[in-house]
Amino acid sequence: MAVPQNSTRENGFRFTQTLDFSHPSPRPGDVGQTFSAASGRDACGTPVSNGITSSGAPSPSDSCAEPLCSTTPGEEEIRFEEGIKYVSAKGEELACGWGRFTPGCLQLCNTSKGVLFFLCVASFLQGMTVNGFINTVITSIERRFDLRSYQSGLIASSYDIAACVCLTFVSYFGGNGHKPRWLGWGVLVMGLGSLLFALPHFTTGQYEARSAAEVGVCGANQSLPCSQAASSLSSYRFVFMLGQFLHGMGATPLYTLGVTYLDENVKTNYSPVYIAVFYTAAILGPAAGYLVGGMFLNIYTEIGREIGISPENTLWVGAWWIGFLGAGAASLLISIPILGYPQRLPGSQRYIVMRVSEAHQIKDGSHKKALDPDFGKTVKDLPRSVLLLLKNPTFIFLCLAGATEATLIAGMSTFGPKFLESQFSLSASEAATFFGYLVVPAGGGGTFLGGFLVNKFKLRCSGIIKLCLLCTVSSLLAILIFFIHCPNMPMAGVTQMYDGSALPGGHLNLTAACNAKCGCLQETYSPVCGSDDVMYYSPCHAGCKKVSEKLRNGKKVYHECSCVNRTLLTGPGDAEAGKCTSSCVKKPLLLFFMFVVILFTFLSSIPALTATLRCVSDRQRSFALGIQWIVVRTLGGIPGPIAFGSMIDKSCLLWQDQCGEQGSCYVYQNSAMSRYTLIAGLVYKVLGTTFFVVACLLYKPPPPESAPGSSDLSENGNSDLQEHKPSLPAEEDI
Repeated sequence: MAVPQNSTRENGFRFTQTLDFSHPSPRPGDVGQTFSAASGRDACGTPVSNGITSSGAPSPSDSCAEPLCSTTPGEEEIRFEEGIKYVSAKGEELACGWGRFTPGCLQLCNTSKGVLFFLCVASFLQGMTVNGFINTVITSIERRFDLRSYQSGLIASSYDIAACVCLTFVSYFGGNGHKPRWLGWGVLVMGLGSLLFALPHFTTGQYEARSAAEVGVCGANQSLPCSQAASSLSSYRFVFMLGQFLHGMGATPLYTLGVTYLDENVKTNYSPVYIAVFYTAAILGPAAGYLVGGMFLNIYTEIGREIGISPENTLWVGAWWIGFLGAGAASLLISIPILGYPQRLPGSQRYIVMRVSEAHQIKDGSHKKALDPDFGKTVKDLPRSVLLLLKNPTFIFLCLAGATEATLIAGMSTFGPKFLESQFSLSASEAATFFGYLVVPAGGGGTFLGGFLVNKFKLRCSGIIKLCLLCTVSSLLAILIFFIHCPNMPMAGVTQMYDGSALPGGHLNLTAACNAKCGCLQETYSPVCGSDDVMYYSPCHAGCKKVSEKLRNGKKVYHECSCVNRTLLTGPGDAEAGKCTSSCVKKPLLLFFMFVVILFTFLSSIPALTATLRCVSDRQRSFALGIQWIVVRTLGGIPGPIAFGSMIDKSCLLWQDQCGEQGSCYVYQNSAMSRYTLIAGLVYKVLGTTFFVVACLLYKPPPPESAPGSSDLSENGNSDLQEHKPSLPAEEDI
């Protein structure tokens, strides 16, 4: 677009008249508010509705920005019908660059789509690192640095702890500051956290796989030492915790300020689509993290060194650190362009001026305090900001609904693979792959579709909450599928006796006459599937005396297994390493309805986020998102896995025995697992439905405009604006 020149040879516009809207019934804080220069200040000092002042100062160069609207050359001001004029912001630099370095080539990215691209890359890296790499390599880190499970749990929790600590500060001050700078520095800190997380690999000696006694077949077992000297390597957990803390600090601006920056710089009805694309990238990140992290774990941690064990060996430690190095370097690079963006994008002021407030109207009128241009710029306004949000019942119940949904998402993401592994008798890697096939299309597609629906039907705040309610009820009905389950595969000594009879009183008994002389250890859990389609705790517990050098279907084959019943088809007493394959006919049905539950759960996420942005005043949007994230994390994200884990552990049949101490669960009772999952899902979905209903009933929108033409529009808004607005010539294509 050619930039017009005014009489003062400037690229911006010098206005001789203030912004004036002549609606008959102006409403505070909306575009209907009238400003005048009666106070003695000219147009250069008159504040507009969003607190921005007009200016006669030069605007950025031609290559850096576009004017707010198109004009013909020689015009000194932009006029619309009834004398409406747009003003430029005082002293705002709209060029993309760093300081005075603003080359013209960079201005191609100085658009809402350019910002969306870089923020999507940042959210993708965050999801890949925190929700992908961390979950993938945590077992390898435990093995490499001699960590206990509760210590690795502290490492994972450090991210949420950091986010909760920083959210209030970042969302409050960052929301009223230069958002791209907060975002850029946050991504940079996140990159430093990734590099710090990989540091212990380079500061420790080479990993030596400890030799262990041959365990497995009958007669070859030897005692394994239970007491080991405490390793100094466990102290590196504090380095990992610090790295995760930096991850949490860096990601805090991304999902608060990043969302509001996108919302402020695009048209209101396009905002949900932009936010949906942004969150879809964040959901695809963990999927990439699982795939890439799994590939790196097939590489030995000491690259270039030959070793006699394979990745299937329990002593194997993969190259867990490569992913963090790559993600850290990429985060440092992506922070550079984000730091170069201006506080507002060129042309965004038109959307701010034209925005119609949908903030909940508080009975005592205290919501009008947030309309003050100076509100929220100092610490003394923080208590008042919190009080305003607490007086907003729609915001409160949207936060509570978000917490219930976050509880389900956190619980399902943590224990979803375990559910599939138990129900369908899969290996851990197979279950993770199946779950990935469910989450990527259902989670990513649902997130994008939610934003698309809000944009397609141009829903207002009330309509958006109703859409969230519809999605929650749909997923509530779909979750009833957990009434059904797949039967457990028969396992000798766990679900039945070795002769096939029922266990007396349900008590475990892994020892039978066929393996009594083998001296099997309960610490060596390595399930095998006998030729009689019965699972056994280990080759030793199956009474197997020989192992074949040839693999069958890529698995070890054991022979002369005294506990395995002979069959004519497979030969006498054979067993294959691994679990028996499940032939559950309910598998497709369970997978389909799990897909539906995930789809509708994520389908409501972007509409709920959009409703949160709409029901509060413009100046409180970033702070409101910060408070919502605190509520969601403290009530949902952090306790969610704990609540689901506690219920699922009640269905455990066989616990790990670590030298007399109870470890993790090896075998679950499928019927009990489905029942407890159903109970947890119903409780949280019913709560979520209730919260959305209350939020919808208590929402009080602003009074309708009395301007001409406002009666033509529907309640949910068949137009972007529900009042008479001047048309914008040559509007930018978003």
